[in-house]
Amino acid sequence: MAGRKNTKEVMISNADSIKKSNELSTAKLNQGLTLNQMQLLSYAIYSTQQDGSTTFIKADFEKKFDIEQYKTQHAKEDAQRLTDIKFSIEDLENDHFEYWNVFQSIKYREGTFVFKWNDDMVPHILDLKNKYVLTDLTITASFKSGFSWTLYDYLRGMYGAWYMSLSKEALMKLFGVEKKKSYQTNTGLLKSRVLNVAIKEINEFTELDVKYEEIKQGRSIVGFKVIWSTGKGIRKASEKQLDILQSIVDAVFADALMYAGINDKTNRERAMQIVRDFQHMKHYFLRPEVGLTADKASELARKASEDLDELNDLLEAEGIEQLEVKGAVPLFNWLGDL
Repeated sequence: MAGRKNTKEVMISNADSIKKSNELSTAKLNQGLTLNQMQLLSYAIYSTQQDGSTTFIKADFEKKFDIEQYKTQHAKEDAQRLTDIKFSIEDLENDHFEYWNVFQSIKYREGTFVFKWNDDMVPHILDLKNKYVLTDLTITASFKSGFSWTLYDYLRGMYGAWYMSLSKEALMKLFGVEKKKSYQTNTGLLKSRVLNVAIKEINEFTELDVKYEEIKQGRSIVGFKVIWSTGKGIRKASEKQLDILQSIVDAVFADALMYAGINDKTNRERAMQIVRDFQHMKHYFLRPEVGLTADKASELARKASEDLDELNDLLEAEGIEQLEVKGAVPLFNWLGDL
């Protein structure tokens, strides 16, 4: 059964995303973890999925999540907590459960983390062909609450569903606050400090739209029906796409005077119009504050390639050596693969 859809559109960066199996996303790994600990776990997955690395430096981790100062004492506390987390698969109705540690070890020395995954964990983060959840870390970096990350991960792992009914006790376990006395006795506090906080951030920063209904027995709230819909994730332009676009624009601008010197009036005016088109592209689309989609970058790259060919034809007609773009040898093959 397909999940419910909404009209939200959110930019997704594949280069900044991690993959986790559906089982891993719904395994409640984040229960009881602080936001920094969730970020550290996700960055370990990210590092491994980028190039198989099991080492990363603290400065890169801080930059990814915009953490101002991550002290050695913080690293120690978080590493100790992460070595304790377990991945579990439970089917108690069928008399089956599995538990294992996520990490075999985590080491830290002079700003560098070195970690070793448990072998049973690896299939849930590497070589995933289907039934996985893609999480963009640039989106989750916006979360200020670990509760938001916990609920976001869990709902996205429930692929094809659009609601779930949870008892109050089950909801507290999901968020890792089942031992907090104030939440046990005061459901209003649970709502205002946990559930509402998570839903507010998810609705603000992600493609999900989440709400809930209270489940009551008499006047008492005994559970919650969490309801959600999913918007559209739009791929961001990759660094490769942007680099190629910038290379073509830079090459054209570097030789603008050569186009202005074309003798044939009609060809010269056409060449200068193409240069103005490149100027428009640079001004409106290649500024740092503009986030291009992958589709738009592909469209611009094809147009830039065609315009570059035309400029070269105009130069050839004038008897001038054709323009070459530095570092663009794979350009046309790459464009053909889009």
